[in-house]
Amino acid sequence: MVRGLVNKLVSRSLNVAGKWQQQQLRRLNIHEYQGAELMSKYGINVPKGVAAGSVEEVRKAIQDVFPKENELVVKSQILAGGRGLGTFKSGLKGGVHIVKTDQVEEIAGKMLGQILVTKQTGPQGKVVSKVYLCEKMSLVNEMYFAITLDRTSAGPIIVACSKGGTSIEDLAEKFPDMIVKVPIDVFQGITDEDAAKVVDGLALKGADRNASIEQVKKLYKLFCECDCTLLEINPLAETSDNQLIAADAKLNFDDNAAFRQKHIFALRDPTQEDPREVAAAKADLNYIGLDGEIGCMVNGAGLAMATMDIIKLHGGTPANFLDVGGNASENQVVEAFKILTADDKVKAILVNIFGGIMKCDVIASGIVNAAKEVSLKVPVVVRLEGTNVDQGKRILKESGMALITADDLDDAAEKAVNALSGAC
Repeated sequence: MVRGLVNKLVSRSLNVAGKWQQQQLRRLNIHEYQGAELMSKYGINVPKGVAAGSVEEVRKAIQDVFPKENELVVKSQILAGGRGLGTFKSGLKGGVHIVKTDQVEEIAGKMLGQILVTKQTGPQGKVVSKVYLCEKMSLVNEMYFAITLDRTSAGPIIVACSKGGTSIEDLAEKFPDMIVKVPIDVFQGITDEDAAKVVDGLALKGADRNASIEQVKKLYKLFCECDCTLLEINPLAETSDNQLIAADAKLNFDDNAAFRQKHIFALRDPTQEDPREVAAAKADLNYIGLDGEIGCMVNGAGLAMATMDIIKLHGGTPANFLDVGGNASENQVVEAFKILTADDKVKAILVNIFGGIMKCDVIASGIVNAAKEVSLKVPVVVRLEGTNVDQGKRILKESGMALITADDLDDAAEKAVNALSGAC
């Protein structure tokens, strides 16, 4: 949610091939229950809760953790926002329910193993493998709080609003004057003055100001020590007994920090990620799945972006961003082709290689070997130029494959678009 939200507030966005697309995943996303456990370790107030992956685990959790509770909150756990307003493909409305304790098993059973569709999942939805059971709390005031990274100030920035419980995009539109942004000096760290600005901007009704300042500082400590790229709490709430509590949380972590955050990255749930991107990551390929029909395999991020733009210029739509890099092995090229051909939406493939460090003969060998392992049912347009280009073209010619060759990028893009209708 916030990556669209806070990005608007701090002017960070990405436009790919003339269409708004999700920024390439360079961050680990964890479930709400995992984030709550992590925050609790840092002394941040969170509701008492426990995750369960089966009705049996739900029953045991009620007996062991909530024996005296009359009502519980049952939250479906998927890596997407908008769960409360989502709809299960089974017909159940809402991915978050407040129910009597004796109804928890029934509602959890209707969620587990089912596919939840929200505004952020797309029509395919995401499967619910766990539910998060939480104590029902009496919330008297709901606010918004987030920490993310801001290029303008070259460091972390805290974004807060005295209104919460709904999307920050809506809040920013309706109550722009209530949005508080506090940049933090990355070298100095958060000061009491910084934290006080945030707390005052939240306009607390009953929670102790000094205790709330300490909560903000603890949140910033977690953000830095755990290499977060995003920490979003919506709502950050005041309870009837004047406690400040993180009622819901979303945390992302920098993938570049995986080597020193092993305990956090062990929490990754690949079942919630695009399987194509998971496969690409295993093969050390830079891949982003899009919604078009022309699969792209390119070396170099800049050339990949240009390739997608020119496909769009000729009336086509790219199915992906795929950069094999400058040192790709033949096996990586084979894996790249497998990912492209496994996508049912792909109706044509465009290979655009400008060989510098990447050698054209390696790409050509990879294409030929990939064709032996997968059944190529779509036209393939190939443009090779650069290091060992003659060897590469010879390998492709001698393979006997029915390839469409192109002289330059513009020619390649035009032929790929035409190939969709069989005009090429």
